[in-house]
Amino acid sequence: MIEPPVAGVIGWPIKHSKSPLIHRFWLGKLGLDGDYSRFPVAPERLGDFLRALPAMGLRGVNVTIPHKLAVLAHLDAMSAGAAAVGAVNTVVVGANGQLTGHNTDVAGITGPAGRALQGRPMLLIGSGGAARAGMAAARAGGASSLWVMARNLDAAGELQAASGLPGGILGLNDRVPDDVALVFNATTLGMVGNPPLRLDLAPLPADAVVFDAVYAPLDTPLLQAARARGLATIDGLAMLIGQAAEAFRLFYGAEAPRQHDDELRALLTR
Repeated sequence: MIEPPVAGVIGWPIKHSKSPLIHRFWLGKLGLDGDYSRFPVAPERLGDFLRALPAMGLRGVNVTIPHKLAVLAHLDAMSAGAAAVGAVNTVVVGANGQLTGHNTDVAGITGPAGRALQGRPMLLIGSGGAARAGMAAARAGGASSLWVMARNLDAAGELQAASGLPGGILGLNDRVPDDVALVFNATTLGMVGNPPLRLDLAPLPADAVVFDAVYAPLDTPLLQAARARGLATIDGLAMLIGQAAEAFRLFYGAEAPRQHDDELRALLTR
């Protein structure tokens, strides 16, 4: 008897994750017998948990804060996309128990951002795992330059250099460049339990787009400030759903039914 496919998401903490709602919604729409659950994994137990995935019968797990970089030490292989990013947000268990790391965050950024990046500068805020995906998205989306703003200027410099794009690094209190077309927040600032991201958006051009990866809360102080400035915004659910669709295909071997996105967003925002 073949067991139904099961996957999940790991993080510390993880109770805020909306990923189970998304994957279970798609499984239901497709009539697939499977499941998706949260797994709280403390940093010191990450290796133990990952090594147990084959025995648990899981197809794989999504990986969120604070494990996107630490997970690299416990993998057997990485996809080319994950290697380019240098961070993993999805681990797939192979037929032989091999653990392969993938990164679906890039698609979660480039999809919603659309043409906002093409031929124009991007401001990336953060220097962790999500920021690495933002750096790869800047390249994939055709950004003309990349500015990286972070607390850790050394990490910001490494990330900016890895992009291969012109630009520079900034501290969190520095002035936003006035020609940036896309601002992408890849930090936890603004998330429940964290201080807000205070950013002066006045220098941005009128057609700039502000994209916040935070989705708890969905309407962050950064997005509120952007709307007050008259700027277009993209919320964290857009990225969450976009990256989840790629992971869904890897876990369940089926395309996510994206025609139901409006219904899914309504479910996620109740």
